[in-house]
Amino acid sequence: MRKTIIIICLLFISIQTQAQTDVFNALLKTYVDNKGNVDYKGLRKNRALLDIYLKHLNNTIPGKKWSSNKAKAFWMNAYNAYTIKLILDSYPLKKITAIKRQGKNAWKLPIAKVGKKEYTLDYIEHKILRRWHDDARVHVGLNAASKSGPCFPPYAFTEKNIDEKLQILMKKFINDSTKNKISIDKVEVSKIFEWYQDDFTSKNSLVDYINRFSKIKANDNAEVVYLNYNWDLNEK
Repeated sequence: MRKTIIIICLLFISIQTQAQTDVFNALLKTYVDNKGNVDYKGLRKNRALLDIYLKHLNNTIPGKKWSSNKAKAFWMNAYNAYTIKLILDSYPLKKITAIKRQGKNAWKLPIAKVGKKEYTLDYIEHKILRRWHDDARVHVGLNAASKSGPCFPPYAFTEKNIDEKLQILMKKFINDSTKNKISIDKVEVSKIFEWYQDDFTSKNSLVDYINRFSKIKANDNAEVVYLNYNWDLNEK
């Protein structure tokens, strides 16, 4: 009897977690367009869905036995949700880099509450997603809140969809001529590839990594140039 009750409880928790992800998914589909622009103004007037999801994150302790994909999806959704909250709390705003509180920038503020603990966006990105999962594709799934950032996806990540979605997002980003310009002899790419170069070159050269996703294949000795980054808000 006791074992049956435990199984039922675990099933309920699983259903609840999925339901909460659906809440965040609905929010993104409503307020993020296919170009990754966010209707922050509209979201600010209707924060109910975001508040529900943030409460879920604060009440959820990531499981030690979660699969890598489940954990990755959870933490990426958390990062994106709290980035949205940060923008809404500071709105109207032209750039996320303008946010300063008590001498700390947007990424160093302990604003993300997960499992009753407080995290900074920096901690989630650098200590959890980058070091734990060793997958450079996470950089195209995080909301950079900027025009030059990868297209912010209008959907939530799940254990089942994250691998396929990150693959699609990386291809879309690298082949977006407004963000990267690839030719046979020259590779002009986003600053993201410079800032996180170690992630993209841990197993190959940067050109090799770019060629995995680019429609145009650059030569091995192609010149690499990093483009200027536009921090203007990714707003509709």
